[in-house]
Amino acid sequence: MTDPHAKSATPPSPHALDTPNRASRAEIWALIRPFWVSEEKWKAWALLLSIIALNLGMVYINVRLNSWNRDMYDVLQSRDYAQFKALLWQFSWLAFIFVAIAIYSVYLKQALQIRWRYWMSQRYLDRWLAHRAYYRIEQGQQGRLSDNPDQRIAEDLQALTSSTLSLVLGFISSSVTLFSFIHILWAVSGPLTFSALGQSWVIPGYMVWFVIAYAVVGSGLVWWIGRPLVGLSFHQERFEANFRFGLIRVREHAEAVALYRGEPQEHAQLTARLDDIRRNWWEIMRLTKMLNVAVNFYGQFAVIFPMLVSAPRYFSGAISLGVLMQISNAFGQVQDALSWFINAFTTLASWKASINRLAGFNADVERAAGMPRHIDVAPHAGSAVTLQGLQLSFPDGAPMMHALDARVESGEHVLISGPSGCGKSTLMRAMADIWPYGQGRIQLPQDAPAMFLPQRSYLPIGTLRAALSYPAAEGSFDDALITRYLGLCRLAHLADRLDVAANWSHALSPGEQQRLAFVRVFLNRPRLVFLDEASSAMDGQTEEVLYAALPRELPGVTVISIAHRETLARFHDVRWHFVAPGEGEGGGHRVEMAPV
Repeated sequence: MTDPHAKSATPPSPHALDTPNRASRAEIWALIRPFWVSEEKWKAWALLLSIIALNLGMVYINVRLNSWNRDMYDVLQSRDYAQFKALLWQFSWLAFIFVAIAIYSVYLKQALQIRWRYWMSQRYLDRWLAHRAYYRIEQGQQGRLSDNPDQRIAEDLQALTSSTLSLVLGFISSSVTLFSFIHILWAVSGPLTFSALGQSWVIPGYMVWFVIAYAVVGSGLVWWIGRPLVGLSFHQERFEANFRFGLIRVREHAEAVALYRGEPQEHAQLTARLDDIRRNWWEIMRLTKMLNVAVNFYGQFAVIFPMLVSAPRYFSGAISLGVLMQISNAFGQVQDALSWFINAFTTLASWKASINRLAGFNADVERAAGMPRHIDVAPHAGSAVTLQGLQLSFPDGAPMMHALDARVESGEHVLISGPSGCGKSTLMRAMADIWPYGQGRIQLPQDAPAMFLPQRSYLPIGTLRAALSYPAAEGSFDDALITRYLGLCRLAHLADRLDVAANWSHALSPGEQQRLAFVRVFLNRPRLVFLDEASSAMDGQTEEVLYAALPRELPGVTVISIAHRETLARFHDVRWHFVAPGEGEGGGHRVEMAPV
């Protein structure tokens, strides 16, 4: 018997996904658009327009500061002290307005970011949990695009919202800055006159053409050097998540690792994942070094370039010192606006990697939700559980169980037995509507709530009362009832710890965890109980006490259980026994039914 939760927790191998999924424009738009047309759209657009307005205000202040910069240097050159003091006051109120705009621009941007992230996270949680996509994604499907779905929801959505806002607002600000300063640069730079090929040439607004050519060459160089960064960022996030997952697995299974003396093996596996991080990081370092060489040379030369080009006109007396500084400042603003791609390249690479990962996650969720379901599990008005022509298969299509027709009447107890690995637990999963491979029909009573107990019970981290109530909400049952069933399930020593918060899967032994699961059954009072070796870790006496208590505490309950101990047979009415196929019968086990 294997733990049905264990498989879902296993990540793909570090090299299973060597090529990142490349999101198309339609996929990118499908990721970004929903929030802006949702029920949150009015608040979202109001915040966005407010942020854009503040950014435009910052551009306006920069335009005023450009003129102030020219006037200040002219005043310094002429040594006009009275005008100098007036310009200082002018700068004071410009600076005050600039600071106020900068503060509220960041504040509103953060408000919009958390609204967008919260809305997106809720939407992705709904899709991930709906149709049990979280389970089906992890069932070893071939061609999976995404790994570590927890990282997609927790980190990539955060990166998507923050990076998208930064990039969009940065692009808008750069566009407005370019429009605002390019005409200033055109006007103050004047024409450039030179002789070549025996003719006299005049280039009006020559600084504008210089800065455009400078930015185009620089952007092309940065793109050529840095384009592999998207794939490297994609893999880095995956390797980091795999390493983090390995550490969590050791913590969750600390006792088993310690008993097996498995530290060397765990160390080897963790080191292998750490080596993936190191190798990929060295590639990122090498590429980033080359990128920084280009970006820093580009940025540093841009400081002196306008001075070099404008110096002849200044020293000839054609322009004043103030105009020279205004040209330098305007050139810097235009160059910075045209360099938006260069300045945002690292953010763009990280953003595109997040987009690619989310596109892969979406594809897997849609694939899981739309997975062909040849086993029809549906409620019906009757009181019996019926199986009609039910056949089970492996994910690759190989037969696991021959066609089974069966009927379990209300209040009947069925024992499923057979050798390990024959498909007993898979039959239970099919009845739980989480195994899609096979064909046939399963009908469950629509007015009979069901409860499935796997061999390893799930215990949420929190108070013991919450763990006992699960899947009902904490506080659904009064303490007297909880205490009564704790005593019945031989857990009376936990009665005074109901409000203690802990990781109960570590605090309790496997037998105690299984007994706790039985307390849940008695508290939630289902009409159908499916027990998948749910008492295998208990001692025989306790196991028999709990099986005997089921019909007594839950009159009329229908029980379908998997168990290996023959002592439990007397608590059942019918046995379904899995028998290996004989010669000429083909693959797959057959099920024989007989009274106990």
